[in-house]
Amino acid sequence: MIREQAKKYKGIPLSILDLAMINEGSDAGESFKNSVSLAQHAEDWGFNRYWLAEHHNMPGVASSATSVIIGHVAGQTKSIRVGSGGIMLPNHAPLVIAEQFGTLDAMYPGRIDLGLGRAPGSDQATAYALRRTLHSGGEDFPQQLEELRTYFTGDPTDRVRAFPGAGQQLPIWLLGSSGFSAQLAAQLGLPFSFASHFAPAYMMQALQLYHQNFRHSKDLEKPYAMMGINLIAADTDEKAQYLATSMQQQFLNIRQGKMTQFMPPIKDIDATWSPFEQEAVAQQSEAPSVIIGGPETVRRKLEEFIDLTKANELIISSGIFNHEDRLRSYEIISELMD
Repeated sequence: MIREQAKKYKGIPLSILDLAMINEGSDAGESFKNSVSLAQHAEDWGFNRYWLAEHHNMPGVASSATSVIIGHVAGQTKSIRVGSGGIMLPNHAPLVIAEQFGTLDAMYPGRIDLGLGRAPGSDQATAYALRRTLHSGGEDFPQQLEELRTYFTGDPTDRVRAFPGAGQQLPIWLLGSSGFSAQLAAQLGLPFSFASHFAPAYMMQALQLYHQNFRHSKDLEKPYAMMGINLIAADTDEKAQYLATSMQQQFLNIRQGKMTQFMPPIKDIDATWSPFEQEAVAQQSEAPSVIIGGPETVRRKLEEFIDLTKANELIISSGIFNHEDRLRSYEIISELMD
């Protein structure tokens, strides 16, 4: 599950979550080039995983065909684990996901992770367009998960089998932003990744549920929790705060129901929001899972977050507009690793 080449920070590996953001004035092709560039640097710097997230009907996110991009990134790297953070299983037939990820695992053996979520990753109209029905809104996620896992076990007596997929040992993770997936991961003895980067209020409750209810399995002897954080690092605190205005604009646009491409940073963020919106953004930005600053600020806040959560691994999302600034952010993080 953890590659030998991965470096660690305070004894735990660090990974990257990429949404393949489409910058204002750019396009998906440029986004994919940037993802490959970041993944190649991340591999050299010693990061453990590079995950991509499924989203739909969002003009600023290019990762809708998630398994395709995973294959693209894996094909242009050598050792870093590549996977989904996550595939929204209610959007898909479990057989299709088993075949897609069985194919990826056959192409890049020992490097592919399958992270699964039960949210739609879209609005209701898009969910209908994906599924052709809204009867599956996540309530039957445990049954879908069991069907998917059955395709990987590859029972020869089954009428329908996944080729590729059957008999392959592909790591499955459960992802969540509430207690549901935490409890399910615990019951099944699976690794769990919590979306603390956008749901910090439920973070400690979900962790407690996971650890208290964990049952060991053939997949995992003891709990393994990976926590998501938003982290923007720069050479100074002031530069990091400036870069973070792109992420803040994105958060504000989502609250306002605006679908836009990823915006460049701005000098006067206070001019863009009402006092109520400013307070909402401030609360989000002050969460322990949001870290913005220069190297020493990042070091201190990372240590505080690890002490708070006792996480086994961190997965880092960095919403930074300029690609060189984003590379520098992850380079600063890599310099903190052993």
